[in-house]
Amino acid sequence: MIEFHLDSRSGVSPYLQLVQQVRHAMRLGLLKEGDRLPTVKDVVAKVAINPNTVLKAYRELEYEGLVQPRPGIGTFVTSTLGGDDDSRAAHEPLRQELTEWFERARKAGLDDEDVEALLLSTFRDFSEERAGRRG
Repeated sequence: MIEFHLDSRSGVSPYLQLVQQVRHAMRLGLLKEGDRLPTVKDVVAKVAINPNTVLKAYRELEYEGLVQPRPGIGTFVTSTLGGDDDSRAAHEPLRQELTEWFERARKAGLDDEDVEALLLSTFRDFSEERAGRRG
């Protein structure tokens, strides 16, 4: 089951952070069709968030066709975003390489914000470069 966390420094609204975390878990194969999301009560207790914020996130996921509430039972995943098992198997070696990169970044003195800024700017540059090649 997914465990939510919130980053108050991210600038992303709490409900969108929950939505993004569910989507990411689906892409990585951590949430599959039929899995149950944590109850609103459980999320509220774990991350100290307003119940209406959790409900808004779950409604957004429902609107996108990714989950379906079952009254009295819970909210269940009805779709997936990740590729097949073969493409998800490719994640692990990449995760290991990233972990090693994070270790090198720490040894170089980068803190969380430095790492995040470097990753985001490099990804943005990479994406723009690829888009330029296609255009």
